[in-house]
Amino acid sequence: MTMMTPQPLDQQEDEEMLVPHSDFVEGPQPLVEGPQPMEVAQPENASTAENQAVDEPQASRFTWTIENFSRLNLKKLYSEVFIVGGYKWRVLIFPKGNNVDYLSMYLDVADSAALPYGWSRYAQFSLAVVNQIHNKFTIKKDTQHQFNQRESDWGFTSFMPLSELYDPSKGYLVNDSVVVEADVAVRKVIDYWTYDSKKETGYVGLKNQGATCYMNSLLQTLYHIPYFRKAVYHMPTTENDMPSGSIPLALQSLFYKLQYSDTSVATKELTKSFGWDTYDSFMQHDVQELNRVLCEKLEDKMKGTVVEGTIQKLFEGHHMNYIECINVNFKSTRKESFYDLQLDVKGCKDVYASFDKYVEVERLEGDNKYHAEEHGLQDARKGVLFIDFPPVLQLQLKRFEYDFMRDTMVKINDRYEFPLQLDLDRESGKYLSPDADRSVRNLYTLHSVLVHSGGVHGGHYYAFIRPTLSDQWYKFDDERVTKEDVKRALEEQYGGEEELPQTNPGFNNTPFKFTKYSNAYMLVYIRESDKDKIICDVDEKDIAEHLRIRLKKEQEEKEDKRRYKAQAHLYTIIKVARDEDLREQIGKDIHFDLVDHDKVRSFRIQKQMPFNLFKEEVAKEFGIPVQYQRFWIWAKRQNHTYRPNRPLTPQEETQTDLRPIPPPDKTKEDILLFFKLYDPEKEELRYVSRLFVKCSGKPSEILTKLNELAGFAPEEEIEIFEEIKYEPNVMCERLCRRTSFRFSQIEDGDIICFQKRLSPESEEQVRYPDVPMFLEYVKNRQVVHFRALERPKEDDFCLELAKNHTYDDVVERVAQRLGLNDPSKIRLTPHNCYSQQPKPNFIKYRSVDHLLDMLVHYNQISDILYYEVLDIPLPELQCLKTLKVAFHYATKDEVIILNVRLPKLSTVEDVLNEIKTKVELSQPNAELRLLEVFYHKIYKIFPLNEKIENINDQYWTLRAEEIPDEEKNLGPHDRLIHVYHFTKETAQNQMQVQNFGEPFFLVIREGETLAEVKVRIQKKLQVPDEEFSKWKFAFLSLGRPEYLQDTDIVSSRFQRRDVYGAWEQYLGLEHSDTTPKRAYVSNQNRHTFEKPVKIYN
Repeated sequence: MTMMTPQPLDQQEDEEMLVPHSDFVEGPQPLVEGPQPMEVAQPENASTAENQAVDEPQASRFTWTIENFSRLNLKKLYSEVFIVGGYKWRVLIFPKGNNVDYLSMYLDVADSAALPYGWSRYAQFSLAVVNQIHNKFTIKKDTQHQFNQRESDWGFTSFMPLSELYDPSKGYLVNDSVVVEADVAVRKVIDYWTYDSKKETGYVGLKNQGATCYMNSLLQTLYHIPYFRKAVYHMPTTENDMPSGSIPLALQSLFYKLQYSDTSVATKELTKSFGWDTYDSFMQHDVQELNRVLCEKLEDKMKGTVVEGTIQKLFEGHHMNYIECINVNFKSTRKESFYDLQLDVKGCKDVYASFDKYVEVERLEGDNKYHAEEHGLQDARKGVLFIDFPPVLQLQLKRFEYDFMRDTMVKINDRYEFPLQLDLDRESGKYLSPDADRSVRNLYTLHSVLVHSGGVHGGHYYAFIRPTLSDQWYKFDDERVTKEDVKRALEEQYGGEEELPQTNPGFNNTPFKFTKYSNAYMLVYIRESDKDKIICDVDEKDIAEHLRIRLKKEQEEKEDKRRYKAQAHLYTIIKVARDEDLREQIGKDIHFDLVDHDKVRSFRIQKQMPFNLFKEEVAKEFGIPVQYQRFWIWAKRQNHTYRPNRPLTPQEETQTDLRPIPPPDKTKEDILLFFKLYDPEKEELRYVSRLFVKCSGKPSEILTKLNELAGFAPEEEIEIFEEIKYEPNVMCERLCRRTSFRFSQIEDGDIICFQKRLSPESEEQVRYPDVPMFLEYVKNRQVVHFRALERPKEDDFCLELAKNHTYDDVVERVAQRLGLNDPSKIRLTPHNCYSQQPKPNFIKYRSVDHLLDMLVHYNQISDILYYEVLDIPLPELQCLKTLKVAFHYATKDEVIILNVRLPKLSTVEDVLNEIKTKVELSQPNAELRLLEVFYHKIYKIFPLNEKIENINDQYWTLRAEEIPDEEKNLGPHDRLIHVYHFTKETAQNQMQVQNFGEPFFLVIREGETLAEVKVRIQKKLQVPDEEFSKWKFAFLSLGRPEYLQDTDIVSSRFQRRDVYGAWEQYLGLEHSDTTPKRAYVSNQNRHTFEKPVKIYN
């Protein structure tokens, strides 16, 4: 029986990985030097205060009248002490300036020298020199600071020029007296290492899994709608459900813990129930999108249960889209439901302005008339009115928009106000449709404000919520919950610009402004008439009994775990290995060494327990009487193997505790050795026994005993090896049977492997004839799962390979498995362990040395490879470039996809020549061109001499076509313009142009009218008269249509002669998209990296 030294106790909780976050702020920031006492203090970024201080500040004003000011002969002067927030303060001035020609003034901690080590306090304050003639000219400056031992005073070195201060006509020095005012507001400084959200606020936060702050802010908002929480509790679940596989149970569990836990709550179970892996948790998504997806999923899960329809009852409203003709009696209406409303921020000063814009009436007239069935084209009014609003109104603010000029998404940080009370019945119900129930009072109270801090590419989310609609707001910022005032929740989240106070007005009279990147992103309002129903009581009786039992048990286990850790220093872990463990594990779980230390019996015992009591514990566990027990201590050797080192002495065993004493000098001749038997035919290694041998003895003396242990004939010829180590390389050496154990340096705990000696004929019939070869195989063997690249989620087959196999070894085995004669036609792609997808780049021919190099991804080893079977050998293909080209026939409405494969140094002209050999042309000498098409627009005509090596067909569609004869001979005043198909779609009352179909070029002659151009377009596209009569024609620039009359001169709109940058100026053909979808789409990258929010279960 052997004892192993205990492993270190794991101090980490296994339920959550905490990732520290910082509020991400992008854009121009004020340059702030490191804080120094008695220097100009630029006000710190607002978020600093936000992260450091909570609670209502205690504020007070101190006024200090300094007489005989001009006769002061002191370098610095302190005011008398005043108290704010329980702290002692005083004002410090330098009447003649602190080495500058300005009055210097600071706020000072009066008793800093007497305070204990490590003290700190936070204050927002202003200092002022009062103008005693005209108060409006009083000079006042604000700042904030966390005072501490190193920085016990803070303020303004250059407060105001001495020339102004000492000029009696300016009003600051009157009767040789100066009046100084200090407004000080003290906030409690939070030590976030010891801060207790539950104790301070009554609420707890949610842990961040990596980039899940967007989810945390939404979950807190939904949790604090009690009616919603109650409905979640009443969703049917059973005690057999697992939270990681059931969204209802995971959400119930999360809400229960938020309600009853004392510490922040993990969201891993919930994200697992969504079907998310770690990679999803590190992808930041859009909170608006998650809100919709989660509510849709819950609505579906609630069907057929007692809470069916809860989502609709809470969040669903209806509006009416209408089109009303002005001159005839015709009106078209369509009722639609909504769970949230997207409101414009750009160009709107507040929520009411957004609602005004939402219901704004659009006139359909001129070229944009409405086709009113039997009345034909008519002038009309188009708009949206609300039939009813939901009890809980979710307003999504459109902070992110697409900027056509910059061709990118941008964040709108404009100032945008929202009220505490929102009256949607205002101005006689201007937002309501005639069918609306006017008896319902649509007066709403603000419940929560979700904030996004940062820019378009990332940032941080948190929420301000008032759970009971009282005046007290709370900020839920991942794990941290703090009390906040209404100003912090409302005004400071309006966005816009913030002006920094001037610190040197004499030098710069222009105030410095900076954009506030933290602003409201989603608002939740609750209707006044429904608030008693929505803000209801939720207690334990609403929670299913099996859920209460399960969660209380979890809480008890967590408490036991905490207690276990708290008492860990009193206990030790002893692991006990027996012969039975070696026999069970060697050849199955392990091949090297003697035992897997993690799979033997562990005893957690008090360090003060006498050893004989420990032996009684072992006797109870294993049924081995105490008198038959002998213990050996394991030791780690220099070669990093663990082996039994020596037996405990009787003296050690009679100790009163488990602390080791120095071992006695060893006098015994006996050595304890362990023996493994290898069978080359079965490729099997197993443990047979342990034996004591004499140091002076030789291996030849125990051969008969080994044959007996193995079940061999007494005279069987056997070979003997010593297993020495296996990391970093296997070391197993043949043992000379005529040399003594002592001379061979054999000692206690060594491992001897033996096997039958094979004849030369037998050796050829087995893969691994001896022990060292077999151990080498075991060390390097690797089962690899191969997947076809076009089916990256499914295993096709598995192969047992070796990590030291060469590139050629691997592709040969794959080719053999696929029945392929030429292994060079196999192309492999490695696996990304984080995204669980193929890596974007394949493995080049013989670019890696060994299989292990193919499987390593950062510090992880994958067991997946993707394969393709090529039509030509990979070395040959790597010298070629393959382009996927869509060829459009000139004489028929047909498109074929061609894979053109040419040497990388080929040109576009070579590509077109190759295409000519594969397609049927309208005439033998037809000229071709190659275009770059993306989202139904032509972005480029490739020059014939451009090298194909740099052309990317992963993102764009490459289109080849014949050049029409009319384009070959352009006159000096002709124009070659882009022509695209488009429709107009209205989303959230915003008109958007959507292109579709195949774009093309058209020659426009000077003076040609639209009517003449239309004839040519109809002929080119072969559109029937009836359908073509419904088409509208417009000049579009940057997405804005200007409709054309038949008499308009088309060429006058197109002044640009080149077509290479003109894709945003085009002739638009507006009509419905009735064309059949093509069999091809624009190619995307093999593996996408931007993923939508998905809940899979």
